[in-house]
Amino acid sequence: MSGVLSGFAAIWAIATLGYLLARGRVLGEHAPEVLGRLVFFVATPALLFVTLSRTSLDRIVTGALLVFVAATILVAVIYTLIARLVWKRSTRRATIGALGASYVNAANLGLPIAAYVLGDVSLVVPVLLFQVLLAAPFALTVLDLASGQGRPSLKSLLLLPARNPIMVASVAGIAVAVSGWTPPELLLEPFTLVGAAAVPAALLAFGMSLPGARPLRPGPEAPDRYLAVGLKVIVQPVLAYLIGRFLVHLPQDQLFAAVVTSALPAAQNVFVFALRYKESETLARDVVMLSTLASALTMIVAAVFLT
Repeated sequence: MSGVLSGFAAIWAIATLGYLLARGRVLGEHAPEVLGRLVFFVATPALLFVTLSRTSLDRIVTGALLVFVAATILVAVIYTLIARLVWKRSTRRATIGALGASYVNAANLGLPIAAYVLGDVSLVVPVLLFQVLLAAPFALTVLDLASGQGRPSLKSLLLLPARNPIMVASVAGIAVAVSGWTPPELLLEPFTLVGAAAVPAALLAFGMSLPGARPLRPGPEAPDRYLAVGLKVIVQPVLAYLIGRFLVHLPQDQLFAAVVTSALPAAQNVFVFALRYKESETLARDVVMLSTLASALTMIVAAVFLT
């Protein structure tokens, strides 16, 4: 329980600092966009390279991960079908909304919760790998394609991952881990130092976007917002529980891990992606904010009933 509360306290403390910086106009009006680009192109790739290069690959595929992936895909599909077929949203907007509904905060909130609630940090690493190596590259490729002009050629399609710094860094980190080579600390230290800025910079950018925000306001994005938040904090963990309990028959500890990781709020990287592609920034910000508030209750309920 304390891990849940301390994780959320850290998130909101840094986001509040960003809010105060924006209110005081300390870093200028373009700071959120600049910080977002710094996180996307520099800090996050450095963090992922270091993290994945040091990851043991023998504990990645677990029952809890399979349940989490199934729940994630189902939620993303549900959101996309409603957004595209019912509301006729654009591909870019539907993609940002689907990320908000399914892409969890596995790093700065997932890691402390895995340590203090689940008792094992390694339980969240497979979730992080799935999101970094599959979910994020797929969504970013869709956004890249939807942002282009005309039908892309096969060559441009194949080169899209190579132009994505997150994908390049992830593949490089996995390659180092698979090779068995341990890079010297002197080589990794610059990546470690730059990567350490990824989470706080993303949270600062998020906080700096909050002045004037009204996440409960009515408007054209309200249905998208509430659908994404409801799917994220209620439907995704419930699906994980049902799949893990009745289809996969997970042991209690893995079932708890699957539900808790599925109940994590939308990652602030969703907001970073929205900034990067200049698409539905307000929707992404509101979903991250509301899900971060609401998911605390979901995880507390899961802890009460599954432990």
